[in-house]
Amino acid sequence: MDFSDYRMGEPIADTKAPEGPVAERWDRRRFEAKLVNPANRRKHTVIVVGTGLAGGSAGATLAEQGYHVVQFCFQDSPRRAHSIAAQGGINAAKNYRNDGDSVHRLFYDTVKGGDFRARESNVHRLAEVSVQIIDQCVAQGVPFAREYGGLLDTRSFGGVQVSRTFYARGQTGQQLLLGAYQALSRQIDAGNVELHARTEMLDLIVVDGRARGIVARDLVSGEISVHLGDAVVLASGGYGNVFYLSTNAKGSNATAIWRAHRKGAYFANPCFTQIHPTCIPRSGEHQSKLTLMSESLRNDGRIWVPKAAGDTRAPADIPEDERDYYLERIYPAFGNLVPRDIASRAAKNVCDEGRGVGPGGQGVYLDFADAIARMGRAAVEEKYGNLFEMYERITAEDPYSRPMRIYPAVHYTMGGLWVDYDLQTTVPGLFAIGEANFSDHGANRLGASALMQGLADGYFVLPATINDYLARGPHDPVPADHPAVRDAVSGVEERLGRLLAVGGDRTPDSFHRELGELLWDECGMARTESGLRKALERIPALRDEFWRRVKVPGTGEEFNQSLEKANRVADFLELAELMCLDALHRAESCGGHFREESQTPDGEALRDDERFSYAAAWEFTGSGAPPVLHREELVFEYVHPTQRSYA
Repeated sequence: MDFSDYRMGEPIADTKAPEGPVAERWDRRRFEAKLVNPANRRKHTVIVVGTGLAGGSAGATLAEQGYHVVQFCFQDSPRRAHSIAAQGGINAAKNYRNDGDSVHRLFYDTVKGGDFRARESNVHRLAEVSVQIIDQCVAQGVPFAREYGGLLDTRSFGGVQVSRTFYARGQTGQQLLLGAYQALSRQIDAGNVELHARTEMLDLIVVDGRARGIVARDLVSGEISVHLGDAVVLASGGYGNVFYLSTNAKGSNATAIWRAHRKGAYFANPCFTQIHPTCIPRSGEHQSKLTLMSESLRNDGRIWVPKAAGDTRAPADIPEDERDYYLERIYPAFGNLVPRDIASRAAKNVCDEGRGVGPGGQGVYLDFADAIARMGRAAVEEKYGNLFEMYERITAEDPYSRPMRIYPAVHYTMGGLWVDYDLQTTVPGLFAIGEANFSDHGANRLGASALMQGLADGYFVLPATINDYLARGPHDPVPADHPAVRDAVSGVEERLGRLLAVGGDRTPDSFHRELGELLWDECGMARTESGLRKALERIPALRDEFWRRVKVPGTGEEFNQSLEKANRVADFLELAELMCLDALHRAESCGGHFREESQTPDGEALRDDERFSYAAAWEFTGSGAPPVLHREELVFEYVHPTQRSYA
């Protein structure tokens, strides 16, 4: 695709956020929204795709309100959703430490941390709701860590100078998901939620311009089924696995949101992907995924490399005066707790200078020697023991006696389906929540904010805003033989049949790996115009080769993981092209999007607010047709854009 191969469309605006003081907008929106009478809610069916923190909390809450919920997950149980892998914590502006935190400070830190590429209205609402999330989860029995006096404990995460992150050792995502799962299970038992496990959404059904259902495939039997309702909620997570190697579970994919994009939902900021600085380095070509070490480790661990290039001595043999604690040196105000994008680029820079450690010099040390000397091993083990155990099992190295080795890796995606203040996409009746949307994090997500957004959307925001949509009916029943339904089903069947019929000589994984390596090289931690143009030339050729050479054995009427993978890789091959086009058109650096042509003399990201202070919302116009770019201008009334400084 040539750089000019897209068209500019009409600007897009969020018309649902009320005017007035930002601190009053959420209350005003909830009051202005229409309500559905409790007796009428049971007449409505809401389809929820995904059972992670966003989907699980949304399904449980909507069912508790009285709606009939039909819910889907491709795992064998909702508690296997990828949210369970989150380790470090969840942010909330409770100010239990009395260290200066507030809703406004969380709002400010999030807008600044996202490098001024997020909406103020959405971010302030997130900060407001954060305090309710903790109360909700404590009431559910989530075992947050506590201080000696019994109050909930907190710790710091990157990009902030207060302790606002609540945690349950290194298992916060797991404990929060189990809380949402028990709430969902209660509604399943009550008959208010109809759960379809091991089932994957393969297309969106749009009738008269409104989302009215999905086409799904039973992953065990291969049966294709249609599910119809009055609204559809996508809570299917992000698209980080497009890079092949990432910290995401292997099943995490973009099919649900990409199918919706092809049916009219705009895709916003696809190039905004987050590189996490605290990942166990890859150990060889055999790996199919990477493992994250919690950002919470940066509270007490110190990050360093040798001062001299090519120093291959064991870490214990390198004297203190020959070590470079580079984050503490460059960013003294925040030290090892700078935001993820900055910590990741700094690690890449020292490794590019030849000062990296471990195989291939692709690593830096995360050292707990000082913490153990200060606190004692028992205290460190109490805070981080399960993380240390996980590291030792994977690397066969003892992190109590030898520093951990870490290196940046793809982790989270800030881009996603464009949504308005109500979390509704450009397709009426289609809502996107959690990582599936783009709304809250701008160009970089602060640590411990993913769990916060997922639960805010699912427990508090969506249940309030979807009422307004459902109350503005009517939502007449859609017949099963409606032409839009038949077309969606035949499209899915034709696509699966086409994949099975190729009979080529390459596995879906081989194409996925090649695509991922190309994206990492050209659209990863650093991007250049020439590299992105190279990727935009290679991706269409790779996609054509995929449809000529992919090998999918078996049939569609059975358990067939090769068919699952091929279908997802086909979507990744389309999404990757849009990601690179978005990265090429955004000729500035901001947050996780670092264009080498746009940096300060000190090597920091250099924004171009005059030309790029907007969210890029892309419209699909047909296979092979140029996409249309719609710009949503960002207005900053309360947090005025400045060059980010963490020094």
